[in-house]
Amino acid sequence: MRSKTINTELIDVLKTLVRASNEKDVAVWDAIADKLRKRKHKRVAVNISRINRYSTDDETVVVPGKILGSGMLTHRVNVAALSCSKQAREKIEGAGGKYLTIPALIQENPEGSGIRIIG
Repeated sequence: MRSKTINTELIDVLKTLVRASNEKDVAVWDAIADKLRKRKHKRVAVNISRINRYSTDDETVVVPGKILGSGMLTHRVNVAALSCSKQAREKIEGAGGKYLTIPALIQENPEGSGIRIIG
């Protein structure tokens, strides 16, 4: 039996992702929604060090889970995630990048171009 989430923020993000995927026929939003549908303990938690390792300068990265603050970020990167620790947000902004929520990223880039999923 599959458990139902009561996290209203997650439900809203999933609805936004599915709507964006259907309206623009963009597969990346559907892929992110599939990863977010996992149970909470199976969702990813990505450290800043992994984002630094697998991204390039001025790239947009989506983490379908939580961003944690371990490691260093040596280049500017825009990161969108379900949630982000305070330390991770400070490191992203300190490197010249910005942290976005997933719905904010969909508004900025509805076509989903140039997005890398990490996690």
